[in-house]
Amino acid sequence: MKQLKFMTGIIAVLLAVTTAVTAQQMTTRTDDSRKVTRVSVSGDSTVQAQPDTAILTLSVVTQAKQASEAQQQNAAQTDAVVKALKSAIGTGEVKTSGYSLQPQRIYKEGQPQTITGYEARNSVMVTLSDLKKVGTAIDAGGQAGANEISGIAFTLRQDRPVLDRALSEATKEAIGKAQVIAQALGGKVSRIVEVQEDGFQRPQPIYQTAGLGMMRTGAASTPIEVGSLDVHSRVQLIAEIEIG
Repeated sequence: MKQLKFMTGIIAVLLAVTTAVTAQQMTTRTDDSRKVTRVSVSGDSTVQAQPDTAILTLSVVTQAKQASEAQQQNAAQTDAVVKALKSAIGTGEVKTSGYSLQPQRIYKEGQPQTITGYEARNSVMVTLSDLKKVGTAIDAGGQAGANEISGIAFTLRQDRPVLDRALSEATKEAIGKAQVIAQALGGKVSRIVEVQEDGFQRPQPIYQTAGLGMMRTGAASTPIEVGSLDVHSRVQLIAEIEIG
């Protein structure tokens, strides 16, 4: 009787071990049936923003036989231009951005250079937050004596919010691509392994050129059309896909 009980205990132990091994083998097969792969995708985004700042550069150029005469004429003209600009734009910023005085020369073959006079140039930069006053500033400067304009740039004072938005949309596009690939493979995105910002492009100023012929002396203001700024962002993303 004791021998029968002993044999029964051994059989029970063997059955328990066999069951455990079988269960372990089934779990392993289940784990092995899951395949994991990785995909690398990119996301791009372009966000448009309306500029809130205009930068205008006007210059006063004077010429005279003597350097001092060119300087004096330039100083008087520039002073009048600055006063006219400040009166026209109100809260905008007006500051000197450059000054030069150069001799004017004649070059003839076989002869020494001859100085025929001097040219003085004083450039003034105007920064405006009220974009409707750009045309008014051009007209006021031209009427006061500015005889050269190098162009107008429209930009953003604070571009961080727009950059963040572009980066967010680029990341969402990359994740969306990874999910499409996962579905096509019959699986799902299990995790994002790595994300890198592949580059971004800050808002490029919109430049418009205007010549002296555009500086009107009549009642009508110089027409200025403001466009949109494009902000670009790109990300590279590595996603892990679980199949099965």
